[in-house]
Amino acid sequence: MNYKLFYANESAAQGVHVILEELGVHYELIKSTIDRSKPRPTKQLEINPNGWVPVLMYDNKGMYECAAIIIFLCDRHSGANLAPKPGDVTRGLYLQTLVYFSSSLQTAFQTSYYPDRFVDMPEDEASAQKRGIRRLRETWTVIDDQIGNNDWVLGKNFSAVDIYLFMLTTWLSPTQGHPNISEFPNVERIAHAAMSRPSIRHIYADWISENS
Repeated sequence: MNYKLFYANESAAQGVHVILEELGVHYELIKSTIDRSKPRPTKQLEINPNGWVPVLMYDNKGMYECAAIIIFLCDRHSGANLAPKPGDVTRGLYLQTLVYFSSSLQTAFQTSYYPDRFVDMPEDEASAQKRGIRRLRETWTVIDDQIGNNDWVLGKNFSAVDIYLFMLTTWLSPTQGHPNISEFPNVERIAHAAMSRPSIRHIYADWISENS
């Protein structure tokens, strides 16, 4: 199977890139950007008029939204065991956590990095940004508590959720006012463990080098 991934560094597309590596499937990266002032590939905008990445093409079809793409790929290639199968006792938690990451955590990041998208007046941006930072602390605390003493987010088995978690931790920026990952010891422990995966070490090589 051949996939095409519209891609930009420091975006959610990196998490999908890791998934594709883990699955061992053939894929092509199509360079895009997260800078909305710059042109993006026409086909990407046809599939996702919002302009975001990741956008995945497969079988002459296309889809967007990171969590949806991950669920789709892991179900389509279930032999890779990156997701609990329907009927597994952890399937509900798997779906819940992916959606929580995409809806709550990513929205908190967006509010902190791009407060202008959430308010009408420039003078309100600082307040929105502060609320985004507080929301980051709230949402990461929920995930840290959920993990508890688990080996991985869902329990004993590594999954796509751990890849998504690692990706999100790379967006934390204390210089931006974000909480430090050390405030969430269970999250930090799993992110560190995930970093030993060859796929993550390859795709995040520059980030790992800069943050070691």
